[in-house]
Amino acid sequence: MFCVPKAALLHGKSVGFALQKSRFRNAKAQLSVFNRIIFTKLNRKSLIVSVEERLKIPARFLLELISYTEHRLFLITFFEIILNV
Repeated sequence: MFCVPKAALLHGKSVGFALQKSRFRNAKAQLSVFNRIIFTKLNRKSLIVSVEERLKIPARFLLELISYTEHRLFLITFFEIILNV
């Protein structure tokens, strides 16, 4: 009858993260070159330039995306996979 809203919210958040992890894991598994990818800490500027050149996405959009998101590491890893770094 009574519900603790904070607990329900946190449960929903953890389910969302679990789904995101699952989708990300599936995407990595589908990449044929995944075994050759070495994840390194890249300079943010060089990463932006690489993504901008390869995907034709404006750098200002990428900078806004990375600076405003809470999942910076996820985005940087995602870009590394796309670029086959």
